[in-house]
Amino acid sequence: MPVRIELTRQMFADGEKALAKMGEFSLSTFRYASGTEALRVANSRGHIDVLPFRGQQIWRAVFDRRDLTMKSMFDEPVDSAVYLESYGAFFIHCGLSAMGAPGPGDRHPLHGEMPNAPFQHAWVEFDEKNGSLTIGGSFRYAVAFSVHYLATATIQMKAGSTLLDIELHVDNQKQTPMDLMYLAHANFRPVDNGEMVYSAPYTAEAVRVRQVIPAHITPKPGYAEFIAELAKHPKLHHVLKPGMGFDPEIVFTIDMEADADGFVHALQKRPDGTADYIRYRKAEAAKCIRWICRTPDQDAIGMAFPATAETEGYTAEKTKGNLVELGGGQRWSIAMRLGALGKQETTDLVARLTK
Repeated sequence: MPVRIELTRQMFADGEKALAKMGEFSLSTFRYASGTEALRVANSRGHIDVLPFRGQQIWRAVFDRRDLTMKSMFDEPVDSAVYLESYGAFFIHCGLSAMGAPGPGDRHPLHGEMPNAPFQHAWVEFDEKNGSLTIGGSFRYAVAFSVHYLATATIQMKAGSTLLDIELHVDNQKQTPMDLMYLAHANFRPVDNGEMVYSAPYTAEAVRVRQVIPAHITPKPGYAEFIAELAKHPKLHHVLKPGMGFDPEIVFTIDMEADADGFVHALQKRPDGTADYIRYRKAEAAKCIRWICRTPDQDAIGMAFPATAETEGYTAEKTKGNLVELGGGQRWSIAMRLGALGKQETTDLVARLTK
């Protein structure tokens, strides 16, 4: 039987303290200077730092002595619920009542209420038979006359693995339908001359660059011209050459194609032959968003964000018909796998995706 530990905020102190150990897994607690609780979960290949009461974010992911996490302006989370005032995590759940950059007439914050959601419950489960450790949490969100849901998130790490299995389940607690939007912001660190490989046609029709500039970014000279070139020739971004103009950001919507098992795949093949990797089921996230930001202060690539809609905000996406209608009492779920691949795993997957 799995062993479950219920987490409370009182378990977390300023210094790192061991909480539990099973086989190669170790678990410790600490607080950042901001007061944010963090859980360090380690196996024989590396560790992740999870914010169990704050959106179930993965603030850092380090495997095989390599930090997979984007470079940002933030060494640690800040005591703010404003999305861009504490931005630097490896993984963030976005949504759920709204998502994306708010457009005219929208009142929701950037990427909704989930990124820094105050989870009311959190726990850890050790499963010795399965050789796994799972971090979980739940967040109940209610706004009178509007929305009421229960979100349950889990992150599973397996013994000897550099991959994480992440799931989110959303239960509509109302008796009437709710509009649901979701995006998984998985922020890897780019590498110069890294190569994008993914399960989609490499055409301008299937790999579409965003040409609408949202309010939260200020274009640099040459930005519009770079977007225009990418719109015609998306393959230009497939090799991350130093100095390319991903400043402040470039966003694509990609028509992914699922394999025989229903999965779509994306990876950044690194010059040393290893890779960063993400996969998910297209049936659970019909849209795929790619986000690249390469500046002196922020260096990040979201190779393939699983999403239910594009990123233009609630009103625009509702007009497009991109919202999920979740019936009263119904559940919506998504699962994904992400992390690092070794050289042979990378070679095998690239061969499958490019044959």
